[in-house]
Amino acid sequence: MAQISIQGLKKAFGHTPVIKGVDLEIADKEFVVFVGPSGCGKSTMLRLIAGLEESTNGKILLDGDDVTSLTASERGLAMVFQSYALYPHKTVRDNMAFPLRVAGMGRAEVDKEIDKAADVLQLTALLDRKPKELSGGQRQRVAIGRCIVRNPKAFLFDEPLSNLDAALRVEMRVQIAKLHRQLDATMIYVTHDQVEAMTLANRIVVFSAGRIEQIGSPLTLYTNPGNLFVATFIGSPKMNIISMTEAGGKTQRALSDGLPTHLGIRPEHVHISSSGKGLSGTISVSEHLGADSFFHVETETGQTLIARGELADDLHEGDPVVLTFDSEQIHLFDANGSCLTRSP
Repeated sequence: MAQISIQGLKKAFGHTPVIKGVDLEIADKEFVVFVGPSGCGKSTMLRLIAGLEESTNGKILLDGDDVTSLTASERGLAMVFQSYALYPHKTVRDNMAFPLRVAGMGRAEVDKEIDKAADVLQLTALLDRKPKELSGGQRQRVAIGRCIVRNPKAFLFDEPLSNLDAALRVEMRVQIAKLHRQLDATMIYVTHDQVEAMTLANRIVVFSAGRIEQIGSPLTLYTNPGNLFVATFIGSPKMNIISMTEAGGKTQRALSDGLPTHLGIRPEHVHISSSGKGLSGTISVSEHLGADSFFHVETETGQTLIARGELADDLHEGDPVVLTFDSEQIHLFDANGSCLTRSP
């Protein structure tokens, strides 16, 4: 497998910069997820690593070797795309065998590699079927199997689950997590879905506008965001953000460098009740999701906050409520969006 080092990487399309100077170290056997909104540069970053795009500046090293000028086929990496890209007229076995036969591998060795990969991906019973006879999840497993048989240095996934329905996405997330443990492989995974990022990654790299906003474990990014962008992007529902200068005068503060301008708190740290002291408001929307409920509350300050609570039949849309905050879980942000309460 591979250790990947990215040094000062930049990419521009014409006069438009897309990747604006990225430094990143990915350890051998690590599962790293690139996440961010559409257009942030995460897929371009993956394609640069794969060799499918040429960088404008910077270096890409695999196990210490500079591969920046090498073609995709020379880098020894395998990429799984959004589309399955399977040959419709070939069986599963032939689809998986294709890259090995192109490389000139003997039939006995090809069959050995296919059987091994099929066992890992639970495809053995499907080897003689054609793609049209498979479900979406099965087709994606075949696409992954076609990569496994090549024994690549690292696996690159470009939003591989985006074409699947919700239930299959959950199932395939579990399959990919198991696959990482079984293969003990270096994997880089691109997604716009922060739930996928949180459930799969050893480390998450949060991109915005061609730059890295923060790198860390899923728990670190959730509990200790470095700035407003990460605080609101990671987490579902997202963190509540309260402007301390637009709250009807109740929380007015003078603005100057280093002073907080926004307060952030996760929905699970906002406590909701029908009476008592706190921030008054009215429930505008109730979302009941089994064991949890999320209440969207229009507060007296004119801002809408989300509170998480247990399933509560005594709270309904239109009810007046009171919100209180867990003071130890409050995050403060300055005028530049940097978190002032971030732990070292």
